[in-house]
Amino acid sequence: MLSYQAFYRVYRPQSFAEMSGQTHIKQTLQNALLYHKTTHAYLFSGPRGTGKTSAAKIFAKALNCENGPTKEPCNTCETCKSITEGSNTDVIEFDAASNSRVEEMREVIEKVRFAPSNARYKVYIIDEVHMLSTSAFNALLKTLEEPPAHVVFILATTEPHKIPLTIISRCQRFDFKRITSADIVLRMKDILTDAGIEYDEDVLKVIAQTAAGGMRDALSMLDQVVSFSGEKMTIEDALLVTGSIGQDVFFQLAEALIEKDVAKALSSVEQLVEDGKDPVRLTEDFITFYRDLLILLVAPNQTELLEIATGDDAFRELASKFPIDTLYKSISILTNTQQEMRFSNHAKVYLETAIIRLAQVPREATATSESNSELENKVRALESQLQQLQQQISQGILPTGNSTMQEQPKKQRTRSQSGVKVSSGRIHEILKTATKTDIQAIKSEWSNILQQLQKSHAALLNDAEPVAASSSAFVLKFKYDIHCQMAMENKTFSSSFPQLIASLIGTMYEVVYVPEENWLKIREEFIQQNGLKQGSSNDSAENSSQPSEAMELLQGVEEISEDPLVVEAEKLFGKEFVEVHDD
Repeated sequence: MLSYQAFYRVYRPQSFAEMSGQTHIKQTLQNALLYHKTTHAYLFSGPRGTGKTSAAKIFAKALNCENGPTKEPCNTCETCKSITEGSNTDVIEFDAASNSRVEEMREVIEKVRFAPSNARYKVYIIDEVHMLSTSAFNALLKTLEEPPAHVVFILATTEPHKIPLTIISRCQRFDFKRITSADIVLRMKDILTDAGIEYDEDVLKVIAQTAAGGMRDALSMLDQVVSFSGEKMTIEDALLVTGSIGQDVFFQLAEALIEKDVAKALSSVEQLVEDGKDPVRLTEDFITFYRDLLILLVAPNQTELLEIATGDDAFRELASKFPIDTLYKSISILTNTQQEMRFSNHAKVYLETAIIRLAQVPREATATSESNSELENKVRALESQLQQLQQQISQGILPTGNSTMQEQPKKQRTRSQSGVKVSSGRIHEILKTATKTDIQAIKSEWSNILQQLQKSHAALLNDAEPVAASSSAFVLKFKYDIHCQMAMENKTFSSSFPQLIASLIGTMYEVVYVPEENWLKIREEFIQQNGLKQGSSNDSAENSSQPSEAMELLQGVEEISEDPLVVEAEKLFGKEFVEVHDD
């Protein structure tokens, strides 16, 4: 007597047409087969149970079919049959999880050069390829790059991020998506019809929702439900076997929350946990239930998208009791709770806390709607006043409070044209103690500073340069006002920029930003106020030392900016690559 085989083994797809979902992958592979554009290496990645190994075997059959290469294997020729049975010596399935060492990989590589014995191509299907050791990957690399013409590698993995980029770059990559619940239900219907088993579509929906996009998981649970139920499957049997929760429970829980009956809601959760329900799984299902209510509100005709709720009149009435903002907030609370549960051993406590918060959400939504109504009333009143003012002006009547309106432009004129607030007093203080050594220390590291910055931050400094520096601060001049304003208002840049300079130079500088137009005016004021233009030698020793060094610095800035050789060099190579040194 033959032993019983599970559904997922008996009903494994044997052609691309039998595969559920993955339309983008099936079409690409079939076109490659049809137009003889297959390559030497493929990478199939995606969640478990989405058809990676099945697609690999179907592709191997289509390549080696006696009627092919063809877009669909015939499954009747000897080659197709032997590949299906796993007896074909030219289609080798290699489990990297149990053969991860370099020695096993070298045995494979040594046999690659031999021609196929009874097929058109030798196909190596390496499952769970991310489990290979680093040395095994290195051994595979060269062969994968330049294999013999008769060899095709198909690598399958659930964790592509663990595969070296050198391997991935030598493969055509196909990302398998999770299979939709509708496709899973359709496949289970075909299987049960073929097996002659009666089914209830609601039962299949429960299984599909629990499978979370994995066909193998769905068929395994279907196997369990069929074995448990006997002659006829029921929703109660499916819920018990899969550990899911029925829609009626969620209906009662949601009603208790909308009525702010916290005691009833907590009692329901306590009973579910005592019945063995996982709080994490319960939270996930509750998120899905609220999502179904949201769909019933915004798209009542799309009942095929519902996963837990059935969409009948009772659920539609329940959904109508929830403001949309309440559902958004509730889903957000449950999602955050689900994330917090992952890092705690007290998942039940987090769930109970979330239930209490959910009971308060409707009040918050009502308060928000009331505040929105008040705001709308104020906006309407302002619009009415504006309309009256426009009518008075069109009739030549000056509205009251005209003097106030006339004074407003005067206040605006006090601001600079660029709108950038410039601290001229602070710049004067920096110039009084500025030295050439300090500014050269910053300029010598300027190119390194720009390279270390984020691209978005470095873009702000494309046309900026330090023009004066003291021991604790420096002035940064911007060619364009908008870049200066953006730098001043970007809090992330303002905090990280001085820290980066300190890590390279060793000094935590205060950075003062100034547009070029303002800098020229401030520099001219400083020169006039300190009498630097006259260069008088009759001043005291203390005053003469500071102005002379400041004058030398300011003159140096002018010479650097006006030197035609420097200007030409900056045009050719960029400012960040040009440094000017005194002989």
